[in-house]
Amino acid sequence: MEIPMTPHDVLEKYFGFREFLDAQEEVITAIAGGSDALVVMPTGGGKSLCYQLPALLLEGTTVVVSPLIALMKDQVDALQRRGISATLINSTLSLGEQQERIRALARGEFKLVYIAPERFRSRSFLEALGQSTIALFAVDEAHCLSMWGHDFRPDYFRLGQVLETLGRPQVAAFTATATPEVRRDILTHLALREPREFVAGFARPNLKLLITHVANEAQKYERLNALIRDHKTGIVYCSTRKRVEAVAETLRLAKISSILYHGGMNDEEREKAQNEFMQGRRDVVVATNAFGMGIDRPDIRFVVHFDVPGSVEAYYQEAGRAGRDGEAATCDLLFNHADTRVQEFFIEGSNPPLEFITQTYEMLRREANEEHELQISIKEMALRLGDERSDMMISSSLHVLDREGYIDRFDIPGKRVRGTRVLQPEVRGPQLKLDAVKLREKERRDRAKLKMMIDFAYARECRQQAILRYFGESDPARCGNCDICLETAGPARPPTEQEALIVRKALSGVARMSARIDGEWQARFGRGRIVQALVGSRSQEIINAQLDRLSTYGLLKNEGVAYLNLLLRELQDTGILVSSGGQYPMVTLTRRGDEVMKGSVDYQLRWPQRSAAEKAAARKPRAKEASLEEMLPVDAAILERLRKLRLDLAREQGNVPAYIIFPDETLRAFARLKPASVEAGRQIRGVGEVKARKYLPAFIEEIRSAYIETRNKSK
Repeated sequence: MEIPMTPHDVLEKYFGFREFLDAQEEVITAIAGGSDALVVMPTGGGKSLCYQLPALLLEGTTVVVSPLIALMKDQVDALQRRGISATLINSTLSLGEQQERIRALARGEFKLVYIAPERFRSRSFLEALGQSTIALFAVDEAHCLSMWGHDFRPDYFRLGQVLETLGRPQVAAFTATATPEVRRDILTHLALREPREFVAGFARPNLKLLITHVANEAQKYERLNALIRDHKTGIVYCSTRKRVEAVAETLRLAKISSILYHGGMNDEEREKAQNEFMQGRRDVVVATNAFGMGIDRPDIRFVVHFDVPGSVEAYYQEAGRAGRDGEAATCDLLFNHADTRVQEFFIEGSNPPLEFITQTYEMLRREANEEHELQISIKEMALRLGDERSDMMISSSLHVLDREGYIDRFDIPGKRVRGTRVLQPEVRGPQLKLDAVKLREKERRDRAKLKMMIDFAYARECRQQAILRYFGESDPARCGNCDICLETAGPARPPTEQEALIVRKALSGVARMSARIDGEWQARFGRGRIVQALVGSRSQEIINAQLDRLSTYGLLKNEGVAYLNLLLRELQDTGILVSSGGQYPMVTLTRRGDEVMKGSVDYQLRWPQRSAAEKAAARKPRAKEASLEEMLPVDAAILERLRKLRLDLAREQGNVPAYIIFPDETLRAFARLKPASVEAGRQIRGVGEVKARKYLPAFIEEIRSAYIETRNKSK
């Protein structure tokens, strides 16, 4: 009988990872166990694995709903390269290709199938899909189904009804940014049954969040040029297409190579622009928020908001596209209060009056053909309506009418224009049953979100802390890396005994993450990655680089990310650490830093100020207080010799278990410290008086022999 695979088996066999990241294992275990789930996990946290891996453990097919055609293809290609049967069904396929894949799906040939949300508009598609065995219905970018979210999409709104049609399979919803309010919306619309909720931390400690207050356009361009010069690769977000074109042209005149991207470009132009950026042929893209979800180029070193976004969610999701490789990145909002007028214009366009929605509906009824359909653009609709107001108001009216079931929007093969079908042509405009209270409430919330964004720009508290509170975290720590945190440092003074120990431990962590060549330290990692390792992060970057295996991993967990970010920056400013600079700045010890680590030189620092919460955390008892000796590297060759000696001694003692002689922890301490005498060996944990007398001399002699052999070989 074949033994069932465990999640760890699947993780290693198909995905090539040895361990899960933060929260992944708990999420995957719950989903593989049959629970409905809502998973909020930050960008780069490994959301896709949380539905891809259970798909291989569950009987049947996992349906993944995704609004991103390019991302669908990337994920399906990656799964197929791993030997996993996966496919996609979206508007890029012909009708014949779609039908063939649906037939293969009914035959059970796929473990995962990615489906664009608009496919569910087709009754025949739903009926065909219902013939297959659906093990899991995974909704990616689930915030799109909340009209209170920042990226509402009507096609998502009907997913609750789709689930009923499919017989209520197990459901898991995933998103990177969702306030408590949006999370409640997701739970309600999908009607999740006794769901497990997982909200992983939103903190991105490698991002330096800055808000630069500017008085005019010239100051914006001056700051933008400096960021491009210093960081090279990044995204510049603008609020309108016109603004995108103006900024891109200004960069061109300044001989800065960039591409532009906005919703007014045709599909071919947008795909070409996105590919040029994603494949590294261009390093700067100027874009509206149409350049959005699925942008996962890992080496984006900066994100600039040239204009103020409409909400904190939009701001943080766009800023979060920087630094996905875990290295340091800068996010700068160039804030001028006058820019908020554009967002107010958007709010008006997104919330048309009830009378305007009614007029739009009457125009659709009047202009529709005998099949009650129109195949015209929104601009053409505006002309036929005879109203010169924003196209956005018409688009928003169509969203409302679509959501309430009065019209259906459908794709037209080979055209960018979407068709509109009037579903209840007998219903006249005045007979529409629209919830005026709900419409007014949405406008109120949109304005409240903009106000919170403006308040955020003016606030004098840690930027990361403010964002985490916004997303519902009750007691977030400071980041130590934003414009507010970087202003807070005390006067220069010598360290206290405790501060000196923290610095030596931090420098030991830097040393373990560096290389030493010809007596000089060579940098291998950036400051953000070093801080992550020192606090014991389980992020993808730390696990993949095997930094969790270092003796200094988690050594300063109680000090917190904010304090260590500020401390390492101060150590760099005072010449104890040095940065390589450039696009990927990496940090290591200077010669002076090496001496400070050994405790052989005096120094002074401008010591970072701690908040009350950080002081309390620093006072917490450590589960294991590491000594400086424990940070020294294990000599693998000596450890192997000591293990062989231990085995020989165990056999001589009548084949007793090897750990009876000395446990592995003690052998590793021998291989770190290399004691040269019995007295020195007696100081090591695990070496009692009896064992010291009985076994220790043999181990001391083995270490001495190994040292002599190594010295002779080097001569």
